Amino acid sequence: MTRTRTGTPLLSPDRPDVPLARLFAIAYRHLVVGLHERLVARGWRDVRPPYGYVLLACRDAPTTSGEIATLLGVSKQAASKLVDGMVAASLVRRTTSREDSRAKLVALTPRGRRLLAVVEEIYEELEAEWAAVVGRPTVAAVRDGLVTVLTSAYGGVLPPIRPV
Repeated sequence: MTRTRTGTPLLSPDRPDVPLARLFAIAYRHLVVGLHERLVARGWRDVRPPYGYVLLACRDAPTTSGEIATLLGVSKQAASKLVDGMVAASLVRRTTSREDSRAKLVALTPRGRRLLAVVEEIYEELEAEWAAVVGRPTVAAVRDGLVTVLTSAYGGVLPPIRPV
């Protein structure tokens, strides 16, 4: 078995019994690293991986720091600190809720919306690279299969993404 410089064994691609969970973890890491490398290349140097979860949580409607904390599985203080960094980067802004003046909502800024659009473009590029290796029909079949399995497991909807 081949090993990395640190002695960690590499997975052998000729082993069909590699668990899907392991392959998904490797694929996820590959896509996220590729995303952030390309973001930096396009001038988005102030984007940290956790920002994506917050941006997606705010994409359709403003949300609270408490909801962000729950999504991320962190304390309200940690979520607030993360949001502070995103406010400083002009990706989100805090507003006061119309229903409850005590509640502060986190909403996307125009820069945050531009970042989400760039992320979608980069994901399309990365998927096209995968399609160049295995073919578009295979990539489409993987997506369709995953959507079917996940919506079946989550009551017909895709749940919000969150870190592990």
